[in-house]
Amino acid sequence: MSAASSPEPDRDCPLCPRLHDFIAAWREREPGWFNAPVPTFLPPEGEVSVKLLIVGLAPGLRGANRTGRPFTGDYAGDLLYGTLIGQGLARGEFKARPDDGLELVGTAITNAVRCVPPENKPVGAEIATCRTFLKPTIARFANLRAILTLGSIAHQSTVRALGGRVAALPFRHGGRQEAGGITLFSSYHCSRYNTNTGVLTEEMFVNVFKEIAAFLKS
Repeated sequence: MSAASSPEPDRDCPLCPRLHDFIAAWREREPGWFNAPVPTFLPPEGEVSVKLLIVGLAPGLRGANRTGRPFTGDYAGDLLYGTLIGQGLARGEFKARPDDGLELVGTAITNAVRCVPPENKPVGAEIATCRTFLKPTIARFANLRAILTLGSIAHQSTVRALGGRVAALPFRHGGRQEAGGITLFSSYHCSRYNTNTGVLTEEMFVNVFKEIAAFLKS
């Protein structure tokens, strides 16, 4: 399977030299960390059960880059997984480590950029390059009904992956639009920065998931 058609990058994916070199340096500093492109987190029932795909921005340095599971090991995961459990989209207990036994329910989680970027800021070329994995990730879920994008970069890359125009499908918190036969929901990213500054409250975040849960039940 070629890189262009595979939904998961190789562990030593060389397509973005800056990110490849950044990870290589962290492999030397922290050999016990995951330090690789973070794979999509799937429910135990497999991809056929997935009706909702959540797209984040990129792994956090001490979060998913350390643990190897999206949104695991930093604050954003506390809010995301707590909300998923509350809306019946995950089960178990989130303990911020990949062996905590938490399971997704009809939901998968991925990132627009699979490798950790310096200062949490991927550049445009890296976002575009990693879309070669986002497109087949979306395509692998035959029963997908909805995508939730977290933040404007994830939203724009997902719109492009679905063949839509960013100008026609702009990002806004609480947004709900149709793109490529999928219902596209959008939320501010659940980062500590956004919650500390009041850009995103827990209530705002939970309300987005309540709408998605109701949509999936309809």
